[in-house]
Amino acid sequence: MAMRKVYSEIKGMKVKEVPNYVKPMLSMDYVKKAFQKGLNNYNSKYIQTDSIQPLYHVCFGGMVFSYLVALPNERRHLEHQQHSKEHGHH
Repeated sequence: MAMRKVYSEIKGMKVKEVPNYVKPMLSMDYVKKAFQKGLNNYNSKYIQTDSIQPLYHVCFGGMVFSYLVALPNERRHLEHQQHSKEHGHH
């Protein structure tokens, strides 16, 4: 939703005006405030309502993380297997 808002605001601007609009959004203070606002929204939406959703977020996030960590090893294994097939080894 936030990207849609930024896009709609930028859409009406001239190209020279865009850097002055985007530059304040890239400051550390702005990023910290946006992150804190996101955490506060998450807390009020899920934690304060005793929802089970945070548990799902942790479980699925862990699965995605482990998949991404194991992916390079799996790719190397598959490339080695393909190379062995092409060159007649095992």
